[in-house]
Amino acid sequence: MYQQIHSLKTEQQIEAIAKHLVGINSINGTNGEVLVAEELYSILKTFPYFQQNPDLLWMQSIKNDPIGRKNVFAFVKGELFTKKTIIYHSHIDTVGVEDFGQLKDKAFSPDALAEFFCSYDNDKEIQKEARSGDWMFGRGSVDMKSGAAVHMANILHFSEHREELQGNLLLMLNGDEESEHRGIIGALAELNRLQAEQGLEYVLAINTDFITPLYDGDPHRYIYTGAAGKILPCFHIYGREVHVGDTLSGIDPNFIAAKLTEHIHNRYELAEKIPGELVLPPTCLYQRDTKDIYTVQTASSSHLYFNYFVYEDTPEQILEKLLHETKKVCLEAETYLKEQFHQYIEFTGLPTRDLTWDIEVTTYEQYVNMLLAKGINVHSIIKKAIQEKTADDFREISFEIVSALQAADPAKKARVILFFAPPFLPHNYLKETDSRDKQIQDSITGILQKMEVETGEKFALKKFFPYLADGSFLSIHETEEELSPLLNNLPEWETFFPIPYKAIQKLNIPSINMGVYGKDGHKWTERIYKPYSFGVLPQLIQQTTVKLLVEATEEELMLPV
Repeated sequence: MYQQIHSLKTEQQIEAIAKHLVGINSINGTNGEVLVAEELYSILKTFPYFQQNPDLLWMQSIKNDPIGRKNVFAFVKGELFTKKTIIYHSHIDTVGVEDFGQLKDKAFSPDALAEFFCSYDNDKEIQKEARSGDWMFGRGSVDMKSGAAVHMANILHFSEHREELQGNLLLMLNGDEESEHRGIIGALAELNRLQAEQGLEYVLAINTDFITPLYDGDPHRYIYTGAAGKILPCFHIYGREVHVGDTLSGIDPNFIAAKLTEHIHNRYELAEKIPGELVLPPTCLYQRDTKDIYTVQTASSSHLYFNYFVYEDTPEQILEKLLHETKKVCLEAETYLKEQFHQYIEFTGLPTRDLTWDIEVTTYEQYVNMLLAKGINVHSIIKKAIQEKTADDFREISFEIVSALQAADPAKKARVILFFAPPFLPHNYLKETDSRDKQIQDSITGILQKMEVETGEKFALKKFFPYLADGSFLSIHETEEELSPLLNNLPEWETFFPIPYKAIQKLNIPSINMGVYGKDGHKWTERIYKPYSFGVLPQLIQQTTVKLLVEATEEELMLPV
């Protein structure tokens, strides 16, 4: 690859690498993730610096990965000897291509898609963009093969101009970002190893995940100084099943699930209020009962979970919000069901029945403790549930564990058990009260002002990247005590989703996002805007790299011995 691109301008190098990478099918969960990592390694291996220093380019096999994923690392040493290091990182997997329909065979072919969209009359804006030649189409073009290409071109640049570096660069390319984040989680061990063995001090991590307009006519190029976190609150709802001929005496878990969805889904009152930030409310991702086949019996239980973005709130604050809403929902359900039953009795003249309408609300931690107090062997029940699991999906396994505990409970009460399931992403952001973070923020602000003058671009600096990103795993703000409401309610997390929070706390790397610019990520019309992404962005990252390494080194030299 080096022979093909070494004489090209930087923007042409990036386009060539990006187009080549888009052509590789690396859909999440397929062997393509392994193949693209190996291809990235092969490309980097052609760079003269790594031919001269082969030990500075390597692949890391991700421990216990189900498909054998690998992370790619490349290290460039600056001419000035220092331990200060900036990390460049990108993910290399993509979502699937089912949305391309009859164009599925062209999903990884930017040229063929450009030709198609040039004559695409159903969307004049896309057609105009395709005809301009300024946009590149294809699965992964914006999310985020082009981001990896930008970092690789900059690694090539600095490897050939090491005199510009007052520090080091570490390139890190990871898989599985679109699912369970196994790549970046596995990479934490390698980052800690490098830190321990070579004494590296990580100044900053720069991610190139894509940015996009936030509204029609939006002129801004957004730079994010942090990433939102995520938790997945789950609800196991156990009711009182009945024959449909006796439905008014039952407690239908689907009814409770529906009311929970009504109270929580897209409810902006539950979103954090952070001025100037794009903050999103919880969103329902899954809702179904546990019946496998058609019968005329109502469901005994129902399962429900939500995507819940975390910005500044702690797990405890989120748990309190959700418990409050759940208790309110259950009280409304109790009142409604009781009223309907009494209307039925009054109309039919039948004698009333001694039924309870109480719906208990508990957390997983509280429920486990209650079962232990009853003398129930919780550990053996969980172990058996895992051994006999019928699913591979972490969320389904979590529900199977909770269902097994519910089945072992002799008190068959209507109940909602609130717990968390994987994945969990910490929130990572620059704090105004931290001197290091403030210096980074001030430096980036100055660089953006300078770049606006030089390029005519209009930048906007924001706190939270509005989507999920691997940068979340490079720093964690909570203490172990503050994490306990999450960890104690995340069934068997050490087995299924081990969160190396101590390793993350030890690294404590500020992570910013300077992303490629495009539209329609995760859609079949996905496309990247080349003039900014391949022309302006690499300059922005280069200037940020040079300035922050200079400042970090100067600060180190000023420290008293």
